[in-house]
Amino acid sequence: MNNDDKNRWYAAGLHFECHKCGRCCSGPTEGYIWVTKPEIQLIANHLNMPPEDFKRKYLSRVGFRKSIKEVPRTHDCVFLQQTSEGKRCTIYPVRPAQCRSWPFWPGNLSSPYNWNLAAQRCPGINRGPAFTPEQIQTKQNTKNWWREEKNTETHRCHCERSEAISPLIQEVTDIYQWLDNQLKGKSPACVTCGKCCDFEAYDHRLYVTTPEIMFFADKIESQNIKKMMTGRCSYQKDDKCTVYPYRFAGCRIFNCKADPDFQSYLTESVIKKFKSLCDEFDVPYRYVDLPTALKSL
Repeated sequence: MNNDDKNRWYAAGLHFECHKCGRCCSGPTEGYIWVTKPEIQLIANHLNMPPEDFKRKYLSRVGFRKSIKEVPRTHDCVFLQQTSEGKRCTIYPVRPAQCRSWPFWPGNLSSPYNWNLAAQRCPGINRGPAFTPEQIQTKQNTKNWWREEKNTETHRCHCERSEAISPLIQEVTDIYQWLDNQLKGKSPACVTCGKCCDFEAYDHRLYVTTPEIMFFADKIESQNIKKMMTGRCSYQKDDKCTVYPYRFAGCRIFNCKADPDFQSYLTESVIKKFKSLCDEFDVPYRYVDLPTALKSL
């Protein structure tokens, strides 16, 4: 057990046993059941239908993401059906990662009060076997469950990882690595004066793509999102970038002393990569300035 686990309120573990009651998939309030492109393909295959037909019939778009539709009157998941044994999930073998990680969602784990509040709806919470903090972390990190289930040994290796990286986030990481390699030795060293981060004073606008803003939100987490209240980047402090490892492609490319033609070439190249990524993961492509992008988070 690491120090973070020792400091958590549930360091002694939490009890849970699924009763297959379907309450976590039910209304009465509206919710979202997020699905990724690989999961869409797997569920469509399970239902023996083309992915495009599946998306039109069963999915709705919410911002940059897709969610499984709900029954309008009850707000139950459309795949939760009444059977002789009660309500059951009709796509259980290929259910999304969000469903697999219940009840170990960040909101439920934020405090004992929220955990017990969830227990009022879910009869399996505080019953059954105990899960250690490490096992809870594993349950949360189920984003690539279809890969983990292919092989027991592979599954064990994934369970031991401290963090699971979604396919799209990993792809953006790889693109940034490619970009940084292109810049090595071909662009003057930045003196980090921070002037170009004051967009208004520098008469400069930073444009970002959809995959970049998704990567950024994933890395710094929603509670750390800052809107731009002035013409200066809200993540600059004392002329230094406070999110430097996760900075956008435009930040990496721009250098006030570099060859503008080379920078334009890199910009066009990296935009093509991000567009291709949007096609691959069925994410709407947008290319907007940073203040507008941050408002969408």
